[in-house]
Amino acid sequence: MNELPMDDGQRCILIVEDEPKIAALLADYLQAHGGYRTRIVNRGDEALDEFRRAPPDLVLLDLMLPGLDGIEVCKRLRAESSVPIIMVTARVEEIDRLLGLELGADDYVCKPFSPREVVARVKAVLRRSSLSEADLGEPGLQIDSERFVASYKGKPLDLTPVEFALLRSLHAKPGRVFSREQLMDLMYSDYRVVSDRAVDAHVKNLRRKLTAAAPDVELIESVYGLGYRYAP
Repeated sequence: MNELPMDDGQRCILIVEDEPKIAALLADYLQAHGGYRTRIVNRGDEALDEFRRAPPDLVLLDLMLPGLDGIEVCKRLRAESSVPIIMVTARVEEIDRLLGLELGADDYVCKPFSPREVVARVKAVLRRSSLSEADLGEPGLQIDSERFVASYKGKPLDLTPVEFALLRSLHAKPGRVFSREQLMDLMYSDYRVVSDRAVDAHVKNLRRKLTAAAPDVELIESVYGLGYRYAP
């Protein structure tokens, strides 16, 4: 197990990968391009002990591991922790992807992959995790990130997954102006390319649903030339 010196100012990523070159490449990129500390474990049955010894901020978990496969490691981790998990796999069958996510993984990356893409996904998952922790709600708007539901003054909001992600992101930082580009990153986990008009369309639909629940309140404001903000 490899480990960088402790630094309380840095987030830590636990890399569970049995191929030394891949593990080292991931560690190098996460350190250089994300500023993260990294620890490496090459066996699934050792990953749980290492996690409990010093819980990381996120786990990069390979699917095919000696000792205990990634699916079982994910299942056991999720039984005791809500730590973000990104699964890394060379098995691209849809059943494996769905199974990994159903067991509680937050995202997955298929081999071969770009190390820069992995860093971007780590940043996105950690950002979403931070937003989930900030979902404390208020007397009017209530957001439940565990069940992916939202309501206003007790009235359920029938939101699509993208609309929910949009509302949660804005609500987590009241008063902060988000550009359309920032909202794209927060709304989509698959890094698709969408136009500014698509973001505007989602905001329009979300506003319509909020207005139906709260006719006299405008919760999402447009900031000319910049983007949108949540203004309770």
